[in-house]
Amino acid sequence: MSHAEDHEGTRRDFLYYATAGAGAVTAGAAVWPLVNQMNPSADVRALSSIRVDTSGIEQGTQLTVKWLGKPVFIRRRTQAEIDEARAVTMDQLSIDQGSQNANKPDTDAADENRAMDEAGEWLVMMGVCTHLGCVPLGDGAGDFGGWFCPCHGSHYDTSGRIRKGPAPENLHVPIASFEGSELVLG
Repeated sequence: MSHAEDHEGTRRDFLYYATAGAGAVTAGAAVWPLVNQMNPSADVRALSSIRVDTSGIEQGTQLTVKWLGKPVFIRRRTQAEIDEARAVTMDQLSIDQGSQNANKPDTDAADENRAMDEAGEWLVMMGVCTHLGCVPLGDGAGDFGGWFCPCHGSHYDTSGRIRKGPAPENLHVPIASFEGSELVLG
């Protein structure tokens, strides 16, 4: 065996590894734009989280903001609205007994599980009817003093729970939290 034959395997191995490495880098460079285009665009990322100053919302009034292209109802309830919502028992909620609250998953529809604070003063809900996506009317509308969807007749109570009509679920509560007087959605 000559000295040249002794190094032949090493050179061949190097060529294999170099070719495989170059192929992997080339494949990665070709695939990366396809994977990267699946990420959300900058305008979508900017809308994924918003802050709302709630200091100007008086008791008994509601502010509607747009988040992720959908209306969000932010209501500062009166004590009478809170008492009315908390007086409802689970057997009165025959359509949907789930809280539909992303902050408290897998809980029942008791008012305590739908409100944003322990006192029950703040109620934050997606302003989209769960029947066909209409925007319900607020400020005590409907048979239960909450929201009413005039398109198909869904009635929601003062806690945003469906009580009558074709809607299959309570109004959804998005992921939200309070930081001082600011409500952070997202």
